[in-house]
Amino acid sequence: MPTLLPPDTFVPIAPESLTTPRLRLRPWTAADRAPFAAMNADPAVMEHFPAPLARDASDAMADRIQALIAQRGWGFWAADGLLGDGGPRFMGFVGLHRPSAELPFAPCVEIGWRLARPFWGHGLASEAARLALRVGFETLGLQEIVSFTTLGNQRSRAVMERLGMRESPAEAFDHPAVPMGHPVRPHCLYRLARTDWQAGAHRG
Repeated sequence: MPTLLPPDTFVPIAPESLTTPRLRLRPWTAADRAPFAAMNADPAVMEHFPAPLARDASDAMADRIQALIAQRGWGFWAADGLLGDGGPRFMGFVGLHRPSAELPFAPCVEIGWRLARPFWGHGLASEAARLALRVGFETLGLQEIVSFTTLGNQRSRAVMERLGMRESPAEAFDHPAVPMGHPVRPHCLYRLARTDWQAGAHRG
């Protein structure tokens, strides 16, 4: 069972710990709403979710994420990526989250990501996720971080494996927030223990 901070605990995260030469994780701004909505409306990005999001639903999601970061100091940060010579561009979100759904392995802290299509295939999700893992284990003191996705999401599962996470086949589950009978309701669970991360299993 991971060590969890009390829900109202605020932990400041140093901005330099969320930056590499190719990307940065940061708080959300109003300017992120439009590219976030465009990403959430992309059927390819949302292939492994119940449905693409309308603009109001996307904005509401961004508001919830932003509020949780303001409350805790950490969460699903907005992510900027560098591609070519164009300078930093909003590419999606990457970070840590305490799920509110009644999951069979809760309480937990998950690592998650969602990137716009131009940023796929460049290793940016893995690179950004490693920053989030470091925050989770070194700054928040978690003993374990999990990740989960629908069974057919091979892209995300490959990122989890590159991070050193291990699938727990016996803990496959139906996500309670996905409608009964929907093809993306069955999910797989991956785990990463602090001891494995410290031993270098996160380097890939």
